[in-house]
Amino acid sequence: MTIRIALAQIAPYLGLPDRNRDLHLEQAERARAEGAELLVFPELSLTGYLLKDMVPDLALRPDAPALAPLLEASRMLDLVVGFVEEGPDYRHYNSLAYLAEGRVVHVHRKVYLPTYGMFEEQRYFTAGDSLRAFPTRFGRLALAVCEDIWHPSLPYLAFMDGALGLLVGSASPLRGADRAPGDDLPSNAAFWDRLLRHYAGIYAGWVAFCNRCGVEDGTSFWGGSRLVGPDGGLVAEAPLHEPALLVGELDPAALRRRRQAFSAVRDERPEVAFRGLERILRDRAAGVEAP
Repeated sequence: MTIRIALAQIAPYLGLPDRNRDLHLEQAERARAEGAELLVFPELSLTGYLLKDMVPDLALRPDAPALAPLLEASRMLDLVVGFVEEGPDYRHYNSLAYLAEGRVVHVHRKVYLPTYGMFEEQRYFTAGDSLRAFPTRFGRLALAVCEDIWHPSLPYLAFMDGALGLLVGSASPLRGADRAPGDDLPSNAAFWDRLLRHYAGIYAGWVAFCNRCGVEDGTSFWGGSRLVGPDGGLVAEAPLHEPALLVGELDPAALRRRRQAFSAVRDERPEVAFRGLERILRDRAAGVEAP
């Protein structure tokens, strides 16, 4: 039995959550009509990305009534949606929620908030402090948000925690249209492609990357969502820049064969990394410089 996954490469309406919720429901209907069992949306898909001072006004608790229509839709297929989460202490997080069978199964808060170049996320959001894999009907999965993937520690933690797949919601803007020799993609899109293939291949797991498209306040988002198999091979790819519903199939048997043949996950020794990190943190706290 294969897993049929859809990626909703949409252009959310900035600051208009009701319109975005309707767009999500439309995409869910389309995905269900194409036989999808899991539908992944981009980062901050319910609000748009360049929110700035709108963040507090658009924040939701995971049990907010505004999410009820999406929870109802999740009885037909599992959903991953991006939203501004309000915590019990009224701090705000850039979060992804996994919805299934009418309930919120898991929420991941973006750990790494980019605040360089055009990015200002630390001005408006609180950083998450953990990543955990969680059970689904497709096996254990993990969620990550955009910049999280640029830090190798989080994919490592996801797959060491038993994840078979990593679901990534992103709002990656196009930064430079130059292309390296031999690349069919703009340079930062090509880097994303290599990164996703590397994680899928080295950890023998699959990666679903859903990147938004459209333009906000002069910033263009490049789309190019993709589904990568456990050997690092491209399973399906969406076009650049334009809205698309990408549907692809993953074969759990292929993941099983890959892990039998390639033993990096089996042979990994996280206790070695743990001891090394403990030493590094002790040395830092004591002011000891690396030799």
